[in-house]
Amino acid sequence: MVAVMGFSADQIREAVQMMYTVVARNPAAPLHFPVGADACRLAGYDEAMLDRVPARSLESFAGVGNPFRADVVRKGDTVLDVGAGSGTDVVIAARQVGDAGRVIALDLTRAMRSKLEGILAGEGIGNVEILSGDAENIPLPDASVDVVTSNGVLNLVPDKRRAIGEIFRVTKPGGRVQIADIVIARPVTPDCEDDPALWAECVVGATVDEIYLDMFRDAGFEEVEVIRDYDYFAHSPSADTREVAKQFGAHGMEIRMRRAQSAPSWLAHWSKRLHPSRFLRQVRLRGLWGSVAFAGALLACYGTLAAVGVMSALGATMALNEGVWAGAIVCFAALACIAIGFGWRKHRSIVPLITALAGLVLLAYAMFIEYQMATELAGFALLGIATWLDFNRRRWSTVPGGKSGHRRVARPVATEAAPG
Repeated sequence: MVAVMGFSADQIREAVQMMYTVVARNPAAPLHFPVGADACRLAGYDEAMLDRVPARSLESFAGVGNPFRADVVRKGDTVLDVGAGSGTDVVIAARQVGDAGRVIALDLTRAMRSKLEGILAGEGIGNVEILSGDAENIPLPDASVDVVTSNGVLNLVPDKRRAIGEIFRVTKPGGRVQIADIVIARPVTPDCEDDPALWAECVVGATVDEIYLDMFRDAGFEEVEVIRDYDYFAHSPSADTREVAKQFGAHGMEIRMRRAQSAPSWLAHWSKRLHPSRFLRQVRLRGLWGSVAFAGALLACYGTLAAVGVMSALGATMALNEGVWAGAIVCFAALACIAIGFGWRKHRSIVPLITALAGLVLLAYAMFIEYQMATELAGFALLGIATWLDFNRRRWSTVPGGKSGHRRVARPVATEAAPG
């Protein structure tokens, strides 16, 4: 995407840089996510792996998992670390590839790059190259790396499909990818998408886990495997962050995959993205079953009338069982009421269901007792209003406190550091 609800991708990147400049320069600052050596241990790194990492790298570690659990890095590999930060994963990868290998550390934040540069010089690590850039525009040639690693980065990227496409582009055919990231179980609410600062806080920019994995498959990655699913936010020092993460079903995920020998064709790519199962999943995730059933009722009523009219205009006759026709309309309306009724469990508002039931009663009266167009139209109008009310309440009910609930999440003070 180019912008998120009125905010540009550049504003989101600026918020991310401000957050991680604080992590680089003042890792002891109060933050909503775990930072430092203890965060490494919580993420699943073992002591033997951390013993060889400089303390200055560990103190600004802000990863969300252990991508090395994938075990895809080999001696002599060229490894790209997307979002290298202070270099914990860079140093580990540099040790694993050996003198014959090479690690490329890519990061957006100047403060992180400067810190990493000093660490590498102090440790005498010479097989690492530091690059300035972001995941959406990786400054490397096609098919130039054997392995891509990333830790807690893609959830911060506005255009994830572009970033994943870039990872595919720079990885050699048959190359490997290891990623730790934050994903969610339910879509975020619109007010959270509206706030660039919240993108830096990991939850808001995250993608629904099923969709996240599909984006890699769509780009041409194969053998996409989830190695670990875990509750990363259980370790957040902020109670509000833990609460918000729970509402969205935010969690950590470690995955590995392999790049296919060639990119999928345009037809193959879009046949995957437009598959009916994807549409049904979006309906389920966003609570749109009521809207689908309402659309079915409208289609059964006026779509049938339109079809009969077209057939008549063409000189053809069409037998229509009015009882079956009326029954189909009312059945779809009843299904909409049922779907709206399930919404009560989420938003605890009875108004949408009462409105929907009123619409159903009017439609049933018009279809089975005494038909009047005004009654029919009133029934559809009430059902449509109920569908909209249910959808709107579902959207805003995810975060405790309604539209402003997310703003209680703790953030570092912006004056502690300027953007890198």
